[in-house]
Amino acid sequence: MTDARLRTCPACGHHVAVPFFDGGEQPLATIAWPESASQAGALPRHRLDFVQCVRCTHVFNAAFDYANVPYSTKPNLMFNRATAWSEFIRSLQERVLARVPARPVVVEIGHGDASFLAGLASRRPGGRYVGFDPHGACGIHGDVELRAELFVPGAHVAELSPDIVVARHILEHLESPVAFLQAIAFGAAESGRDLLAYLEVPCVDRLSRTRRTVDLYYEHSSQFTTRSFTAMLEASGARVESLEHAYDSEVVAAFATLRAPAAHLEVARQSRDYLEATRRSRETIGRALRELAADPGGVAIWGGTGKSAAFMNRYGCDAQRFPVVVDSDRSKAGTFVPGTGQEIRFRDWLKEHPVRTLVVPPQWRAADIVREIRREGIAAARILIEHDGMLVDFLAGDHPYQRPEDAA
Repeated sequence: MTDARLRTCPACGHHVAVPFFDGGEQPLATIAWPESASQAGALPRHRLDFVQCVRCTHVFNAAFDYANVPYSTKPNLMFNRATAWSEFIRSLQERVLARVPARPVVVEIGHGDASFLAGLASRRPGGRYVGFDPHGACGIHGDVELRAELFVPGAHVAELSPDIVVARHILEHLESPVAFLQAIAFGAAESGRDLLAYLEVPCVDRLSRTRRTVDLYYEHSSQFTTRSFTAMLEASGARVESLEHAYDSEVVAAFATLRAPAAHLEVARQSRDYLEATRRSRETIGRALRELAADPGGVAIWGGTGKSAAFMNRYGCDAQRFPVVVDSDRSKAGTFVPGTGQEIRFRDWLKEHPVRTLVVPPQWRAADIVREIRREGIAAARILIEHDGMLVDFLAGDHPYQRPEDAA
């Protein structure tokens, strides 16, 4: 299809979408708050370029830029106190409280005017009801604590150990709602527990069928269908307890359990181990290189670009202490190492200017480089590579890059 677009779906992460709605340019619809007719007419306009994910049917504005939505200065003008909606809220509060302990810890992400949390607290006093909204009210009012800050899953799940997290009409405003849910699930896994969540968004299943367009304005960059809402839950690893529609099917919601798989925690552990090891190696290898720079026998670094250039920049191999850089590629001779500035010489320079030590940063090529050195009659007392946070002797050291024939 010639109209296919490469855009990352905020709900499921798929990368192919097709044009859905071209709304031209419109001003902000809910948070502009113009104070005069002239101000209203002069409001900046933003592109409405809605596309639909071909995998999960999610509808989203490919031209959306969160920087154009100043929630920090103007709240979202949303008002609905109709009988049906009020009854839905009362029923929802009862169902939330039915799933939590007698003295619960309830976290609401995007508490707005805090009426939902206040309703929970009035029905179940003695609990802890914490709301997060960077642009909302703050303070403590009885059992209700309002924080004017973002909810940070890794920190706040551990701090509060909530019995349930509530996110109502928030996910459709996020640039990547699936990423947000995945972060909450990972925070729950790091805390060693399952985390119950209630998630609610507007549902646009009727859009294609009824051809209505009023849902498609700039602030609502994401428009969930039932299918895309379900796909988002699946992509976040959620175990869905109940999926339901409300308010004449204009809302889709779910009670779901969030927790990342144990394998994700193992990857995180391995990553932290690598990070700490490389922090230590910076000092260990840096110390070894300082000793080499002081060796009157001389040192040369083999390779002037790519991995070798990365090695020299990481470990501070400046041109004053390490002036000799050679390369097997004759075409690189006469050019300079990015960042550190040494002139790159062709490898034959070492035949007339031998050095005691060769440092070969690209370990995976070291065996071939050793063969080349021997073939060309280049002398070097030792050849060092980086391995396990140290500089080790390629021929005598313990590492996985040597072949049996290299020991000869």
